[in-house]
Amino acid sequence: MAEAAIELIGINKSFGAVHANRDINLEVARGSIHGIVGENGAGKSTLMSILYGFYQADSGEIRVNGQARAIRASNEAIAAGIGMVHQHFMLVDNFTVLENVILGAENDPLLKKSIARARSELVRLEREYGLQVDPDALIEELPVGLQQRVEILKALYRGAEILILDEPTGVLTPAEADHLFRILRQLKEQGKTVVLITHKLREIMAITDTVSVMRQGTMVATRETAKTTVEELAELMVGRRVLLRVEKGEARPGAVKLAVSDLTVRDGRGVTMVDQVSFEVRAGEIVGIAGVAGNGQSELIEAIAGIRSAVSGSVMLDGRPIDVTGAADPGELRERGLAHVPEDRHHVGLVLAFEENENSILGYHDHERYAKGVFLDIDAIRDAAQEKIEKYDIRPPDCRLKTANFSGGNQQKIVLSREMEQDPGVLVVGQPTRGVDVGAIEFIHKRLIAMRDAGKAVVVVSVELDEIRSLSDRILVMFEGRIVGERGPEASEGELGLLMAGVERRQAAE
Repeated sequence: MAEAAIELIGINKSFGAVHANRDINLEVARGSIHGIVGENGAGKSTLMSILYGFYQADSGEIRVNGQARAIRASNEAIAAGIGMVHQHFMLVDNFTVLENVILGAENDPLLKKSIARARSELVRLEREYGLQVDPDALIEELPVGLQQRVEILKALYRGAEILILDEPTGVLTPAEADHLFRILRQLKEQGKTVVLITHKLREIMAITDTVSVMRQGTMVATRETAKTTVEELAELMVGRRVLLRVEKGEARPGAVKLAVSDLTVRDGRGVTMVDQVSFEVRAGEIVGIAGVAGNGQSELIEAIAGIRSAVSGSVMLDGRPIDVTGAADPGELRERGLAHVPEDRHHVGLVLAFEENENSILGYHDHERYAKGVFLDIDAIRDAAQEKIEKYDIRPPDCRLKTANFSGGNQQKIVLSREMEQDPGVLVVGQPTRGVDVGAIEFIHKRLIAMRDAGKAVVVVSVELDEIRSLSDRILVMFEGRIVGERGPEASEGELGLLMAGVERRQAAE
């Protein structure tokens, strides 16, 4: 057995009535990749935030490389050789890569020496770990995969020997995730210790040496990864057997509910992101849209939902047009039976400073159930919110809690419950299970299938090919703003991957 890089002994942490960590014991071997899995709200991120000094434990002990450490702030964690890459990156968007790397680690008032040293050190780190990124690029101009590399570079620049990554693949494409895993293996080969917090069990099986499972704030098991299975880990996480595949009957498509014709959409820079796209979605079917992030899927569903104007083309909802090239009103579309679950729940789907019950009615606040004349009926809103909490198993079950205090997966359930419970005729969903644990994924998939079987038309955009293949009755693949193919759910991952890469389109052009 390798010596322990980290030992957490009897860690307890409560937030009011919520006991987030209960008598946690954890040992992480030096030079290993150690996974921590659990449902959303199981206490994984809280535990690692204690290790990184964001929170202080109510009781318990932290040992780093065998030495007891009192870590009261993140700078003390950094001094102990611990770095953390958070699920939501801690970068200054209008700073360069180099400026972000040295931020907080400057060693001269005019920064000349700091910048020179950082530039030299970045060259070494890039060469050693395959973390190539332009040091002079602005963060806001980089895709999320490269922004994540900057976060890793920041930690390594500060001398991290122990690297914590919180849900690192939640915003990455499959190709970016594969590259991240190559980087993590290189870090391990160089003697670094990696702690990986994730809910994606296949990633745990692919990359980790050891995995610990948390459930409802407790540590329930630790396994050598090679000696466990996805099924065992899922059962340990949830406390029951979990269905890891979607069970559904044959679709019975009915009338066309949504018809998109020659739709063209440009982004804020004037770049065409959706290029003459046409498709139909019928009642009683799920149409999945697959593609590598950035190929127009986001802009497509935003135009359909009325939050982005199109340049040309048309969209028909139940045979009536949507004014997609003018001022389409999302509120009017909701009244007409189109519900939208946005890809970015933080910036578009929720107001994080609001209580859960306030977010549970956003966009539907003028419905008669929630109103007393011109005033909101607060009691009715909270009663309805509590009903959704119980039906969708939102944790903790407190409609008065600020939405920012829910885990990412439970925030996603808040958005899904708000839209699904309006009984829409058409549901457009972007990344339905992004940042969601295995138990919640099973629940969300069942809800989507139930909506299909109830005669609803469902559009799902996801970068998770397994999800697209298991949910969809038809799969449309987008590449460079166009639909380049349609396949059935029996299509292989390799076949869809080639379409996503534009291979067939290039071959046709040749």
